Amino acid sequence: MQTHSPNEITRLLTAWTDGDQSALEKLVPLVESELHRLAHHYMGRERPGHTLQTSALVNEAYIRLIDWKNVRWQNRAHFFAVSAQLMRRILVDFARDRNYLKRGGGALQVSLAEAESLPLERNDDLVALDEALAKLSQFDDRKGRVVELRFFGGLSVKEVAEVLKVSEETVMRDWRLAKVWLLRELGQETAGES
Repeated sequence: MQTHSPNEITRLLTAWTDGDQSALEKLVPLVESELHRLAHHYMGRERPGHTLQTSALVNEAYIRLIDWKNVRWQNRAHFFAVSAQLMRRILVDFARDRNYLKRGGGALQVSLAEAESLPLERNDDLVALDEALAKLSQFDDRKGRVVELRFFGGLSVKEVAEVLKVSEETVMRDWRLAKVWLLRELGQETAGES
């Protein structure tokens, strides 16, 4: 597998932003494997048998990315951070739609015996994490972004620091504090449901 320099990707992103459609054609093959890696990372956290496949997640993110006309891409890390955020949004929206259906929207009638054999789903976990992350972001936006970029986006500490324009030490401190905050918040939600 050939690797491409971040500078080459940044150059193509800048050219695409400036309206060069041929840059987009050159960019897609360079970022495709990384987008698949991100999507695979996300899908690995989903329940077995998820109806949305990795390629479909990449395609949906790609469609949304090319529709963005007024974004000024800073660099490769910025592009992948936005891609990760889009994939997270797609999966959360998908989970919410499934939960809506699960709660009776378009309900399919099944017997109690059939219901016992249905697999448990983790959509609620993703929605709860998204809601907790939204609360964290209201409280401290940068910590929310650090979690989003590290946990969901799979970006390194260095890449997160680059995207957020802070030091790597700040990213690590925010990461540690945000994890503790989220664990406490999710623990409270679980305790409240019991």
